[in-house]
Amino acid sequence: MAVLRDFAPRQEIYSVDECFLDLTGVPGSLAAQGRRIRAEVQRLVGIPVGVGIAPTKTLAKLANWAAKKHTRGGVAVMTRPEQIGALLLHAPINEIWGVGRRLFEQLGAMGIITAAQLAEQDPKVLRRQFSVSLEKTLRELRGEVCYALEEGPAPKKMIACSRSFSDRVTEQAALREAIASYAARAAEKLRAQGDYACALQVFIQTGQFNDRERRYANAATVPLLTPCSDTRDLVAAALAGLDRIFRPGFRYMKAGVVLMDLVAPGLAQVDMFAPAPRPGGERLMAVMDRINAEFGRGTLRPGRVPPIPGWRMKQELKSPGYVSRWDEIPSIC
Repeated sequence: MAVLRDFAPRQEIYSVDECFLDLTGVPGSLAAQGRRIRAEVQRLVGIPVGVGIAPTKTLAKLANWAAKKHTRGGVAVMTRPEQIGALLLHAPINEIWGVGRRLFEQLGAMGIITAAQLAEQDPKVLRRQFSVSLEKTLRELRGEVCYALEEGPAPKKMIACSRSFSDRVTEQAALREAIASYAARAAEKLRAQGDYACALQVFIQTGQFNDRERRYANAATVPLLTPCSDTRDLVAAALAGLDRIFRPGFRYMKAGVVLMDLVAPGLAQVDMFAPAPRPGGERLMAVMDRINAEFGRGTLRPGRVPPIPGWRMKQELKSPGYVSRWDEIPSIC
């Protein structure tokens, strides 16, 4: 993806091996640019790729299919009406971006088997019969942009952190340690996204499939008078929620924290009677995040979070991190 980033001012990473590039304003012919992209990836990464160039993302995906299946050079430019028309005429609907097996069967039952036939349908009728997504797909096949380039991942509307325990937990103190740990991790994710939380939810549950044990599950939602991303405040709120729902005498299997009603800092509505935010809190959190990023997560943590918790999730069968950890890269002797 880093190689492709140099060829266009805007890039959307769609998956581990696919991306969209906005070639608007890039000098030179599109076909030549596509060949340069393909050659550079082959030279630096060592893998052949297909390059499809078209006015919309749906057409570009379809052009990429044509580049891999029907062209010798691995590049397909579909920008002129006659090129797009020929592409739609030969492309089966199961090759269209967003058309899965069930939709393929439903459209086939209606006699729609090519992209050209789909593009000829009434978009309003398809919206009523299927969904707005299929209507957008049809419009994109006609050259109308319905899916804009997304240069970054969409911000999450809620952030959750939960785990199953290695052994059943019965003591409230151990549950408090777990909830504090989950709230701290969720707060770290929240700051990485650049948002504040206006509320959080805490949940605990026993095993749901063992008839020999008593079952219990509950959750508590805690509104935050002052929206924040401060680990200390979120941990305190989470523990207050836990105290409301904890019941002794049960063997708990899972717990978690969910941060809700996320807003950008400038859009947060503050209660005029709420306490003021902690002075210097944002700078302190920023320093803590930098230290943890450099020296490892948990280097700095709330005092309620133990360094090696006894309740942590079992990971005995976890696969090695072949592509994410230097010390777990496989060696071939």
